[in-house]
Amino acid sequence: MNLPVVLIAEELSPATVEALGPDFEIRHCDGADRDQLLSAIVDVDALLVRSATKVDAEALAVARRLKVVARAGVGLDNVDVRAATQAGVMVVNAPTSNIVSAAELAVALMLAAARHVAPAHAALRAGEWRRSRYTGTELYEKTVGIVGLGRIGVLVAQRLSAFGMRVIAYDPYVQAGRAAQMGVRLVDLGTLLAEADFMSVHLPKTTETAGLIGADELAKARPSLVLVNAARGGIVDEQALYAALKEGRIAAAGLDVFAVEPCTDSPLLELENVVATPHLGASTAEAQEKAGLAVARSVRLALAGELVPDAVNVQGGVIAEDVRPAIPLTEKLGRVFTGLAGEVAQQVDVEVRGEITDFDVKVLELAALKGIFADIVEEQVSYVNAPLLAAERGMAVRLVVDPESPDHRSLITIRGTLADGSLVSASGTLVGIGQRERLVEVNGFDVDIEPTEHLAFFTYEDRPGMVGTVGGILGEAGVNIAGMQVSRQTRGGLALVALSVDSAIGADTLDDIRSAMAASSTRAVNLD
Repeated sequence: MNLPVVLIAEELSPATVEALGPDFEIRHCDGADRDQLLSAIVDVDALLVRSATKVDAEALAVARRLKVVARAGVGLDNVDVRAATQAGVMVVNAPTSNIVSAAELAVALMLAAARHVAPAHAALRAGEWRRSRYTGTELYEKTVGIVGLGRIGVLVAQRLSAFGMRVIAYDPYVQAGRAAQMGVRLVDLGTLLAEADFMSVHLPKTTETAGLIGADELAKARPSLVLVNAARGGIVDEQALYAALKEGRIAAAGLDVFAVEPCTDSPLLELENVVATPHLGASTAEAQEKAGLAVARSVRLALAGELVPDAVNVQGGVIAEDVRPAIPLTEKLGRVFTGLAGEVAQQVDVEVRGEITDFDVKVLELAALKGIFADIVEEQVSYVNAPLLAAERGMAVRLVVDPESPDHRSLITIRGTLADGSLVSASGTLVGIGQRERLVEVNGFDVDIEPTEHLAFFTYEDRPGMVGTVGGILGEAGVNIAGMQVSRQTRGGLALVALSVDSAIGADTLDDIRSAMAASSTRAVNLD
């Protein structure tokens, strides 16, 4: 059996390869060498990179088998996420791998700037003992303003609280109550600049945050302000920062990032009250190993067809353990739905009810779409491109969540409207300690059947002898029945036979059953 191929395009920790395990063929190339990359990527299933390998539309077009691109780090500037999404390729990174390292570096820069460590060190190496010139400032009982109270900002706030600092923060996406639980007072940006003795930036760079700290903002700052940016270059306007430092309107700065990198000629580097490092936030052995291990786990999940929590182009986020067993069930329901519909529905509702709604179930909408399109399109369907396939076909999709479920602890239903206005539905649940999958409703008929590899559904006018007729025709065709359920809404009205069988039912056999039963609908669904 051919193993899935994983191409490692840059140097990663040995632990990364170990974490991948023996289930993959591991190849290596120099991702920075364009010709070598394009040649090596042709027949691989997964690509692992850091920051030097450019994964753009050209590379993705060449990589016909590619299912996942994994960036062993946080930034994705070198990966065309949009092109990957359109190609159905999952993109993953390691968003928490460097958060401790980045937080610690921010604190290190703050301390170094406050105590003039860099210029004092340089003077000493030059043979100068100048203690009086480099009198510094304590952090104790000072006010620090955290701009961006995300994962790294929180870690910095916790560490600086231990120094005895008062912590204020600006983050319009964080609730005051949550900040208060951490001992942090939320303020607007102007108030933060006016009150802070120290300031540390921890925001992503977006159109909203680019140039957020400019000349007008720095004009509000105290002359004693020490500003640290270990997040992304360009959030702080470097020209405005240079002017404020040069003119003594703020005291010092600690920088790990620049608007254009690599950067070795910024006028900021000429100032003695600036301490700078070359984007070292993630540059620790621990962070690199965490990143490698994280993306190795993600690659294993992706190539196993599972949803990956760290996928940046897949909605759904972190999956609760109570939700995970429902993902394969929902995919199967999607395939059953398509088999019943026989066409692309115009409107689809993914209804999730009961105890499972205590958790985030957005992932089940993706699982339903993946199942719905699995047997419709020729290309590989993934959690990445399934929403795009729906949009391209004009399918309106809605997730409906309801904590009430009268008959089951949790119930998942895929319900859709076809072009002629008819409705199609399939419902399933998980039962028992073993979380066994059960199909419990089809097109309004109550059933109770295991969703095995081969299923069939026949709708007909209720009358005697039909079960025997179905069994006889299938027996003649050599198809063994594993399970059968008969359901009817009213006596003598429409009835449904739901079957699980050991092998696929051929088209001719279906025609025979349709004719013999005068069935209004005969559908076979193969989940193998």
